[in-house]
Amino acid sequence: MIFNGTNQASQASQALEVIINNGFWPDIDPNQFIEEERVFKVTPPRIRHALRAATADINRQLADYQHAHQQAGRMACDAIPPEPWQTPGDIQLLYMRAVYAQAQADLLERYRDASATGEGDERGEAKDLAADDYRADARWAIAELTGRNHTTVELI
Repeated sequence: MIFNGTNQASQASQALEVIINNGFWPDIDPNQFIEEERVFKVTPPRIRHALRAATADINRQLADYQHAHQQAGRMACDAIPPEPWQTPGDIQLLYMRAVYAQAQADLLERYRDASATGEGDERGEAKDLAADDYRADARWAIAELTGRNHTTVELI
């Protein structure tokens, strides 16, 4: 489904257009997403849709953060000075990680097997767990980007 590279050659011949972001955050290159996240055997329109929805969601979650930096005169994320524990480029890296993880979660949820067999149900449950892990990755990337502590709560 998403994680193997058997369809690499045909995917490479279908280069996708860059998704223009809001000017503050970096643009999203679907081709880079495909390569870095090893997303093959997913149609180009589905990839674009998942990335656009993920970008909108992550931008909404970071709206206050973005606004605060713009009020301070930083009109793009690359103008944000890194925190002492960060290295140059970490802000963009964490933003892309959040977008990619959110897109991966969406793709996993929407590409569940339609099989009614027990094996199909087990694969669907595994994909749901993987989607949850990707959503957690997105939340952690946002927390790291904004300097918030990571909090893990578990019901006992």
